[in-house]
Amino acid sequence: MTLVDHLPVAPIVLPAVMAPVTMLVMRRRRIVSVALSFGGGVAMLVAALALFAMVQDDAIRCYALGAWAAPFGIVLVVDRLAAAMLVLAAVLALVVLGHAVATGADRKGWHFHPMFHFQLLGLNGAFLTGDLFNLFVFFEVLLIASYGLMLHGQGALRLKAGVAYVVVNIVGSALFLIAMGLFYGLTATLNMADLAVRVAALGPADQGLLRVAGLLLVTVFALKAAVVPIHLWMPRTYAATMPVVAALFAIMTKVGVYAMIRTVPLILGARAGAAAWVPAPYLLPAAIAGAVLGFVGVLVARGMREQAAFAVLASTGTLLMAVATWREATLAAALYYLVQATLAGAALFLVADATMRRRGQYADAIVPSPRFAGQDATGLLYLIAAVAAVGLPPLAGFVGKLLILDASYDAPGWPAIWATILASTLIGVVGFSRSGSTLFWKAAPPGTDPVAAPARSRADLAAPLALLALLALLTVAGGWVTVQARAAARQVMAPDRYVAAVLGHGR
Repeated sequence: MTLVDHLPVAPIVLPAVMAPVTMLVMRRRRIVSVALSFGGGVAMLVAALALFAMVQDDAIRCYALGAWAAPFGIVLVVDRLAAAMLVLAAVLALVVLGHAVATGADRKGWHFHPMFHFQLLGLNGAFLTGDLFNLFVFFEVLLIASYGLMLHGQGALRLKAGVAYVVVNIVGSALFLIAMGLFYGLTATLNMADLAVRVAALGPADQGLLRVAGLLLVTVFALKAAVVPIHLWMPRTYAATMPVVAALFAIMTKVGVYAMIRTVPLILGARAGAAAWVPAPYLLPAAIAGAVLGFVGVLVARGMREQAAFAVLASTGTLLMAVATWREATLAAALYYLVQATLAGAALFLVADATMRRRGQYADAIVPSPRFAGQDATGLLYLIAAVAAVGLPPLAGFVGKLLILDASYDAPGWPAIWATILASTLIGVVGFSRSGSTLFWKAAPPGTDPVAAPARSRADLAAPLALLALLALLTVAGGWVTVQARAAARQVMAPDRYVAAVLGHGR
């Protein structure tokens, strides 16, 4: 095998190596540790781009660790969807890492860089794994790392939210184990491709238990994605943590959506008998509720970080409205929207960070304050990020919502999807307009204390500006990105190709 043949394992090996190395070097050679951290991030992006280029031939590649063939060994599977998610994670990670170093946020504790790379290890592993057990393992890796990152910088509110976050995810992990136990008891395998074959062969006597296993599995992914009504942990957690960490967490809810997209058509698709598309009746109402509640949260939020957290919740609901129809066209629209929603959510958190650093004692509270240095710059960034998050022209959020509306027309429940997207967008516009005018336009009442904040360089504006530039690029390159999304959706909705590639029966 050549070096290129081993490329699928690089996104897992690189952060797995960088995490302990940066931890060992950090205490004595911080500059060296930061350089290594950046080097690992760049190498991961290069590997992700190489894999993305590799899958342009439309082949699905299976990498068997230790040359143990599926379904007996551990396999990594690279297709268009996995490669795209790797690129998205790598790009977001580099931008967030740059902001953390530029603002000194990584100095709030000794373990930011190791936890950061362990988080990437979990994310990349979840995108690449070909079996449910290792999906559980990589979920646990990213969750354990997120516990450390969530508490980075300390604080009583952060600790309180962190305890709730840990408890919720422990419950989710327990449910995941139960679901895996049911699947293994029914099929004697946890390899996703093998599960697809064996689930289709189950007899009538096993259909009830299969439905329970499928619903439990999707419930776990819905918990990770913060789907209503099991979303209550998310706004408090994201609002309490450091904004730079919350910006990285913007992709974590999308991991839950990715897991649904990966497993439902493959394992619980048309051939699953009574369990076919088992989450469909429940997912669309939950997604509609998520979009509405998310934008209502944007409207009533009391702080910029809280508002950004509700915007992430709203974007997940909008995304799942497209996914819930389980059609190729709507799934392609959802994949386009997933990319822009992740970048827009992260941008909101980083803009909030830059703003609160300049507002001193007023922090990110949505209240009028005296003018502060850099108000015009942060106000402009906030405006652009809000336009992207709410889905107004000319940025990619508008394109994504337009694609969802077009693709969902004549799908089951399409009037509800259209009404929700249009109504929630209006609520979001009102919410962001209200907070933006309060933060950057309204004059503070007479006698208000002046802003007490040290002079800031403009270095902390670079990362949010980079994310907004990426959103603009996503808009300009909308045609090419849509072609990529449609090709990825076509692969996802053709599970036989995935099964053949993994089990070795050809491509």
